[in-house]
Amino acid sequence: MIAADDLVALVRNYNPKTNAALIHAAYDYGRDMHDGQFRRSGEPYFSHPVAVAAILTEQQLDDATIITALLHDTIEDTKSTYSEISAKFGSEVADLVDGVTKLTNLELSSTETQQAENFRKLFMAMSKDLRVILVKLADRLHNMRTIKAMKPEKQAKKARETMDIFAPLAGRMGMQWMREELEDLAFRVLNPEGRASIIRRFITLQKETGDVIHRITSDMVHELEQAGVEAEVFGRAKKPYSIWRKMQEKEMGFSRLSDIYGFRVITRTEAECYAALGAIHQRWRAVPERFKDYISQPKSNGYRSIHTTVSGRDGKRVEVQIRTRQMHDVAETGVAAHWSYRDGVRSENPFAVDPAKWISSLTEQFDAEEDHEDFMEAVKLEMYSDKVFCFTPKGDVIKLPRGATPLDYAYAIHTRIGSACVGAKVDGIRVPLWTRLKNGQSVEIITAQGQTPQATWLDIATTGKAKSAIRRALREANRERFIKLGRELARSAFEHVGKKATDKVLEKAAKTLRLEDAQTLLARLGSAELSAREAVQAVYPDLAPRAKHTEVEVNRAVIGLAHGQGFERASCCQPLPGERIVGITQRGRGVIVHAIDCEALAEYEHQPARWLDLHWADGQHPAVYSVTLDMTIGNDAGVLGRICTLIGEQKANISDLKFADRKPDFYRLLMDVELRGAEQLHSVISALEAESDVASVERMRDPSLVTAPAAAE
Repeated sequence: MIAADDLVALVRNYNPKTNAALIHAAYDYGRDMHDGQFRRSGEPYFSHPVAVAAILTEQQLDDATIITALLHDTIEDTKSTYSEISAKFGSEVADLVDGVTKLTNLELSSTETQQAENFRKLFMAMSKDLRVILVKLADRLHNMRTIKAMKPEKQAKKARETMDIFAPLAGRMGMQWMREELEDLAFRVLNPEGRASIIRRFITLQKETGDVIHRITSDMVHELEQAGVEAEVFGRAKKPYSIWRKMQEKEMGFSRLSDIYGFRVITRTEAECYAALGAIHQRWRAVPERFKDYISQPKSNGYRSIHTTVSGRDGKRVEVQIRTRQMHDVAETGVAAHWSYRDGVRSENPFAVDPAKWISSLTEQFDAEEDHEDFMEAVKLEMYSDKVFCFTPKGDVIKLPRGATPLDYAYAIHTRIGSACVGAKVDGIRVPLWTRLKNGQSVEIITAQGQTPQATWLDIATTGKAKSAIRRALREANRERFIKLGRELARSAFEHVGKKATDKVLEKAAKTLRLEDAQTLLARLGSAELSAREAVQAVYPDLAPRAKHTEVEVNRAVIGLAHGQGFERASCCQPLPGERIVGITQRGRGVIVHAIDCEALAEYEHQPARWLDLHWADGQHPAVYSVTLDMTIGNDAGVLGRICTLIGEQKANISDLKFADRKPDFYRLLMDVELRGAEQLHSVISALEAESDVASVERMRDPSLVTAPAAAE
């Protein structure tokens, strides 16, 4: 573990004016708070916050961020409080620590609906202070570096979350080095054989060709000197995961993959960047369509560089990035460059992007009114995609994600143009709407009056904006059908609480939910954008939460709990009265109740002290236990209404409904039904199976939806 003096020395290297006493105080406080806690590896727990702080010194960040790293787990895992941290280290640090704590508690790899909501919270935290994310990314990086101490199944979950969320987020923020390391560490866990194979082939290639990097670097330095360009040249082999991804994308083997080496040319001025480009293109043949000028068209995170690929020695392709020293600093730290220090003062880098403006550009399209699917698509496109620059016939530049089609281009210009699109010309040639656009192409959209969006367009469009607009148009076209379905759902839900879904009641619900009118409310119920429970709660808030009976009532249902001990039903197996159950104690959460045959219990088999022998109380229980039914039904008029009626006849309540898949001839639904117990579940499923338009129905159990982790991280 790094000593306090050594950590202060790391900060002093770039910030001689650092408040060493405050960093020492934070170090001592964090060590005392975590005293007696250990990581899975057996190391003192405080070694982790210190390592996170050391990672952030590499980005030359300010004292507040370094101190936050030292304290980032204190509020969550120790007796420390926000007030105490604020009193000792100031409100700025306390707010940052609190922000990191809230991020840690977000389950970003949860179900899609929860994931969308948690991503909104993630962006909200980012908008308050981006340094919260910088600490969280460093935290995840150190956890991935030390992941071997975890159980294999926990390693896989963390690695997948890293690959899907944290690595792309680091890349989106311009921290490419961190993205590459996070991806490679996750790759090591998720596909160790694939990674080992890449490394073995690299070793074989080096034996056959010698030190290619040194030879090409020397050649480039020579050519630049001949051209009178003063520059530094660095070469490296690309990371195993980067090579693996290229192999998958291009569907070719390692031996046919050429651009596995990358070189950076760091110049003094912007003019010298273009002079260096000319010298390199004069010496080596440029590869067509592999040139990008991010100096004239910078990325939104401040990234500036010229990218080109050339054929080097023996016909091997190499990628070259050319930029100035200031551009390089931003390329290394991305948005974090805003807080970087040099010689005791904030670094005055003209290319460092304003975090507030960056966050604003990232979140402006994530409208709270959009549904979860649209929101997640927009988030993932923003994080994962590189940009393609296309031109309008007038010469204006349109930025799109890689893989975009003329349909995305049309909607990027205006929704009206997208909806009326019947064709497109790319560089003057008529092309299909599913054509993938490339950098520098000129695109012209052909429109026609009377054209409306088609359902097949959802498979052609790639951007969140286009897909959202297409769905809205299709929704309007199906509005009447959705209103009928919504009326059946509303009738069933209101009858369950002893009320009627009259026009007056529906108008009141619409007004409370800030919708235009009752018809809009019913349409949203029918399209599953709004749950029936939300509609009931809007009018009768005291009746709607019947599924959430008081703790006293609920606790009486389970026998074997200690006095005052609360419990939660595990979301992975959703146990019901009448089924054998077992409890798992969880710090800060009470007891998690699982069905005895739940696959998730395997995670706790080596922790017998946490198991409790429980059973349901005898007698009839209230209908408050939610179970998810996975159902496939015919796409025909009145089918969903009949299903709602069948469930209501069994005295069960539909609390939520989601369309998992929609096809011309069938729907696949995920329906949450509130039940009294296993016997009522059997009655509901039997009634549904007897309905001719129900192709299949089964209880959904998902081991990946574990309610709580095996142990706190």
